[in-house]
Amino acid sequence: MLLEKTEGNLKKNSRRFVIGYDLSDSYAQISYCSLEAEEPETLATVTGTEQYNIPVVLCKRNGVNQWFYGKEALKFAEEGGGELVKNLLTRARTGELVNIDGDGFDPVALLTLFIRRSMSVLGLTASLDYLDGIMFTVDNLDKRMVEVFANVAANLHLKTDKIFFQSHMESFYYYTLYQPKELWTYEVLLCDYDNYRLKVYALNSNKKTTPVAMYIDIDEYEEMRRKDPEFPDGPDVEEKHRLDMKFLDIVREKCKGRMISCIYLIGDGYKEDWAVESLRYLCMGRRVFKGNNLYSKGACYGIKEKLGLSEEGRNYAFLGLDKLKANIGMKVLRKGLDSYFAVMDAGVNWFEAKKEYDVILEDGSDISIILTPLNGKEAKEIHMTLEGLPERPKRTTRLRIAIEMVSENQLSIKVKDMGFGELFPASEGEWKKIFDIA
Repeated sequence: MLLEKTEGNLKKNSRRFVIGYDLSDSYAQISYCSLEAEEPETLATVTGTEQYNIPVVLCKRNGVNQWFYGKEALKFAEEGGGELVKNLLTRARTGELVNIDGDGFDPVALLTLFIRRSMSVLGLTASLDYLDGIMFTVDNLDKRMVEVFANVAANLHLKTDKIFFQSHMESFYYYTLYQPKELWTYEVLLCDYDNYRLKVYALNSNKKTTPVAMYIDIDEYEEMRRKDPEFPDGPDVEEKHRLDMKFLDIVREKCKGRMISCIYLIGDGYKEDWAVESLRYLCMGRRVFKGNNLYSKGACYGIKEKLGLSEEGRNYAFLGLDKLKANIGMKVLRKGLDSYFAVMDAGVNWFEAKKEYDVILEDGSDISIILTPLNGKEAKEIHMTLEGLPERPKRTTRLRIAIEMVSENQLSIKVKDMGFGELFPASEGEWKKIFDIA
């Protein structure tokens, strides 16, 4: 079984640990790993089982400031003791107040409360006093989601400032990176099915680049939605056959003409074992694994990379949808010799990619930026003319350059004339331009 349960206390001589926290509107999942362990473990909600998912819900007792979370919240609300609060992640993203029992509550504060309560269960296994860092992973990571998590992190009052965020896509990448090489010699597929939609991630690489560029394509299939996704008894015989045939059509198309090393099947949608013919096809010459804690484990591996606890990723650069896909730099003179000045490296989150620095202009009124894609395409130069820049002798103009990504494929460049000391005072010249770099 993929992602097998390996429950147990952390070794006494290795008390420092990291957390991978997977979060969606439906469930949360917590994996943890001591700094010396090679593989993370996943927190089971029921000891001795593989039940990892914690329902992402809260319930406030009527008329009293007492809160329940997870399965306890579901039970309390079902008994009529309070109002159930669902979709905590989406509510935090939108920022609209949540009305409960006549009062308005900050949705980010509610999400923080849920995360704090769910993490407290770890205290039975590993004390949060020894937490070295945490990686949150969600389906869609953007600027707003980073703002939400930054707010949550500040109010969790953890005894670490090493708090990071990554998408499910990147968690899949890190999970794959830590598996035996023969499992990802060629392309790797991840089929994530939650009864509502199927998402198929295809992880591939460009071995002609240094570092090796790793990228993921995603396709969604709404036609895999069950007729009644929340029906407790699962799909009937007819519905199981329909899902099996539809899934078979999808995976046949995905595998046609491609070398697939292995395939992961994750999500609650596979619980009823309806995938019969489709699974038989997938297992023809390919390794197939089934499980449900890939993202939280991938988040654990991700933070180990962030903290420099492992070097598995040193020769690879992940170019996901939320990543900068090109190295950005400038040609400069250093000690009279032409050299390359690295401004931003490919592989960082585009919404975190920014840098400010000063340069001395050789002559003229132009600056140029070099873009070196990691997808195998040729490097290119983009030019920016600073119209109205005062004419000065060579090497007597200092420029302050601020570069940042404003979208996945758009680069903003701001330039300010700083003059050159008392000899050539700064003008009021400022220039800004946005370049498409796709």
